[in-house]
Amino acid sequence: MPKQKTHKGTKKRFRLTAKGKAKHRSSGTSHRNSRVSQKRTRNLRGGDATVDSCMEKQIHVALNGRSY
Repeated sequence: MPKQKTHKGTKKRFRLTAKGKAKHRSSGTSHRNSRVSQKRTRNLRGGDATVDSCMEKQIHVALNGRSY
């Protein structure tokens, strides 16, 4: 039986913490931010966002339980 391949798109977008929670970069920070208030861009810059528990299982399957 062949090994399960890691989903490369998920690997690029998500990271697993030491406890196994998934985190990702906040959306809306890359471009077209001139129309967004400074307060919003400052808050988005703060840190990584965590994933809902219902999506965590799917991310673990796509990453094969590895934290890249």
